[in-house]
Amino acid sequence: MISKKSFCALQFVTTDDFGANLKKVKSLFSKAPSGSVCVAPEVCLTGFAYDRFEEAARFSAEALSELLPLSEDKILVFTMIEKKKKKFYNVAKVLYKRKIVYEQPKVKLFKFGGETDYFAAGSMNDIELFEIDGLKFGLLICFELRFLEIWQKMKGADIILVPAMWGALRKRHFEQFTQTLALMNQAFVIAANSANSDMAKSSAIIDPFGVPYMDDRRVFLKKECDLADIKKMRRYMDIGL
Repeated sequence: MISKKSFCALQFVTTDDFGANLKKVKSLFSKAPSGSVCVAPEVCLTGFAYDRFEEAARFSAEALSELLPLSEDKILVFTMIEKKKKKFYNVAKVLYKRKIVYEQPKVKLFKFGGETDYFAAGSMNDIELFEIDGLKFGLLICFELRFLEIWQKMKGADIILVPAMWGALRKRHFEQFTQTLALMNQAFVIAANSANSDMAKSSAIIDPFGVPYMDDRRVFLKKECDLADIKKMRRYMDIGL
């Protein structure tokens, strides 16, 4: 296993122009170095687009074919609106080597944002750790940060991915949850949140000691991390991971 790896968190404004969003995502994904792990905000291609759901699902499916080639030598992570059997889901996609290597629908929907009126929820059974190149990954989507049963499913992960569209009114909560997630799991966390005016930003790359690298002014956050820090923290504070 390599000892160092670059992690990237994208933090940009999602607009009503789906094409412009895709162009932005492609440009930022292209900046991620070879071998890196790069996470984009929740539904970054379209936003929630409740009044254009059918269009958003079609566009996202088409956009996927343009994003897959960018994953030749890096891991790309984002969520998109997807239609399955006449129902709409918010599905996280993990791309690597031009393939979808893992996908996970959002299980805990944010009813105060209207999500329960438009999306179907995934099953808790859909959430599991997955492995890429010898590293164990976990993934949770935005509001799912608040649920203990999902945190329990992250146990044993080396890297936890958090695509989000988390509101500005609860900015402190987002920072506390993501930093505590890293501490509790003694793992790296890559949290990518939207930069829209009503969103919290607070995207971060957080190490197993709970130390965040964040900058609300940046659209593209990148940090080279030492994977040995995972074992260092777990030896230092042995809690059975």
